[in-house]
Amino acid sequence: MAVSPSKILGGMVAACALVLTGCAGGDGDGGAGGDGESYKIGINQLVQHPALDAATAGFKEAFEEAGVEVEFDEKNANGEQGTALTIAQQFASDDLDLALAVATPAAQAMAQNIMNIPLLFTAVTDPVEAELVDSTDAPGANVTGTSDAAPIEEQLDLLKQIVPDAKTVGIVYASGEVNSQVQVDQAKEAAEPKGLTIETQTVTTVNEIQQAVEALGDVDAIYVPTDNMVVSGIAALVQIAEAKKIPVIAAESGTVEGGAVATLGIDYTELGKQTGEMALRILRDGEDPASMPVETAKEYTYVVNEAAAERQGVTIPEEILAEAEKK
Repeated sequence: MAVSPSKILGGMVAACALVLTGCAGGDGDGGAGGDGESYKIGINQLVQHPALDAATAGFKEAFEEAGVEVEFDEKNANGEQGTALTIAQQFASDDLDLALAVATPAAQAMAQNIMNIPLLFTAVTDPVEAELVDSTDAPGANVTGTSDAAPIEEQLDLLKQIVPDAKTVGIVYASGEVNSQVQVDQAKEAAEPKGLTIETQTVTTVNEIQQAVEALGDVDAIYVPTDNMVVSGIAALVQIAEAKKIPVIAAESGTVEGGAVATLGIDYTELGKQTGEMALRILRDGEDPASMPVETAKEYTYVVNEAAAERQGVTIPEEILAEAEKK
């Protein structure tokens, strides 16, 4: 994806765009908390699954809590990159004050097309690798947001606590998702010192997930990263895992709700709300996305599914159960 020209153009027009959004806010003086302020925001969500749904809900919740009136134009790409691009092109011609992209492929589509208004992203693992920002400290154009980078090393520690004899860990991920490749590379790096070997299979559609799980062979556990395609089709993966008694450890809580055993992960509702708070600073306080650092989750939580653990043939240690949220 060639977004560098977008960044150059975005850097030239960002200040003007922010002035315009302040005027569109309807409070006349652009000040925070003014009576009658209202905005129009377009949301491009890649696919429907619990984590992304929660991020979108949290984003909207930030405005509700602030008492700010917003007209949200919500679109869902149903997991199709082409549809995400079409949505982005539509938003580029609409009269929006700000736009939100939920998940990496949606953010890439939006960054290619939206250069004259602030663009925020959430649920993006590595915005630099995805060419959305120049750096996490200084994004450099009209784009910034929040990263859902998972604590992969700690999640592999959790896997070892639940499956102490594990030697081989399988990962199924979408070949077209940059965020997933980043996580697989990080998992491989973190696994070696723990005596773990990572085996991988890639998919291009949800329909390939079961076959990919079968192709992993005789693995001791499966790790599911924040891969939008695989998470949206988690039931297919869990079905094979349960039949083979292979424990599934997830990168986020929605996957645990969908049938994985456990995670040490982020709260996507809170991540979305954090993104909404960034949007408010842009719209009401006049902050410039170009100089707003990309933010990350502020805390991680154990989430477990005891019924899934039983079906997959493992016992969750008491010390984890004592502090875990249960699904």
